[in-house]
Amino acid sequence: MLLLFFSFFFFSCSHHHYMEAGNDTGISDFLLLGLSEDPELQPLIFGLFLSMYLTTVVGNLVIILAVSSDSHLHTPMYYFLANLSFVDICFTSTTIPKMLWNIQTQNKVITYAGCITQMYFFIIFAGWDDFLLAVMAYDRFVAICHPLHYMVIMNPQFCGLLVLMSWILSVLNSTLQSFIVLWLSFCTEVEIPHFFCELNQMIQLACSDTFSNNMVMYFAAMLLAGGPLSGIIYSYSKIVSSIRRISSGKGKYKAFSTCTSHLSVVSLFFCTSLGVYLSSAVTQNSHTSAVASVMYTVVTPMLNPFIYSLRNRDIKRALKRITGIPVM
Repeated sequence: MLLLFFSFFFFSCSHHHYMEAGNDTGISDFLLLGLSEDPELQPLIFGLFLSMYLTTVVGNLVIILAVSSDSHLHTPMYYFLANLSFVDICFTSTTIPKMLWNIQTQNKVITYAGCITQMYFFIIFAGWDDFLLAVMAYDRFVAICHPLHYMVIMNPQFCGLLVLMSWILSVLNSTLQSFIVLWLSFCTEVEIPHFFCELNQMIQLACSDTFSNNMVMYFAAMLLAGGPLSGIIYSYSKIVSSIRRISSGKGKYKAFSTCTSHLSVVSLFFCTSLGVYLSSAVTQNSHTSAVASVMYTVVTPMLNPFIYSLRNRDIKRALKRITGIPVM
């Protein structure tokens, strides 16, 4: 119901302002320039991104199927993993299908309403991904640092509440960010040097004053990205401290092995996304930023299922039971 309310509210405002924007500035369409304008590279880019998208969808669906079908995986850690896989599918689905359609039809146009809609859902799923990674770090912190109280603290109601709060905060942030973009004026024939409507690119292309947009964007980035990242760093500092106090080498390995998959995913997601935004702030090269953003928008969601399935014995056993094929 919350999603329906926010979506109805947002799209009502979007449609209203779209009509106003069309009257005031003449903007009805944007052009997504993509990763390259070279016609000879388009078939290669299409094939590469189609294969990456299908791998992402299938890989994450397999993880969701494994977690839901195996009773041994009905634990908080795998509940959060299944949610992360669902978010990764949605995350890539907001951008890649439109990009593939544009390449196939040789048409770079995206409507104003379509662009705002894409940006809205991209921010939601990027934020939700961010929060879920922090929640998963907290889950490992409780499991290793407070093992005797783990099942009491991480009860099903609390786990559901953590996921719900992550969703609500992501929706609120996206609604705010997208709503203030609606009040920007754009010049005619606006070209976006990216393969999707990214918030920072939209703000840079506006003709009207963008001071408030930039302030909200950077404040939200510090709060909603810096907050979860700080929580992850704190959780793992406590985890490392607890593991160092374990006397046996086997015990240390067993404790840390439950964190390695998540730590790999966290490192991949945050290093690539922060690298993109920090490099774009320094160089102001939109094409370089677009190419680099492929890492956290496409590559990371694609690699997540492999990281978890290859580094996790429980997932391997579940996949073997489902497919009958042993996972290396």
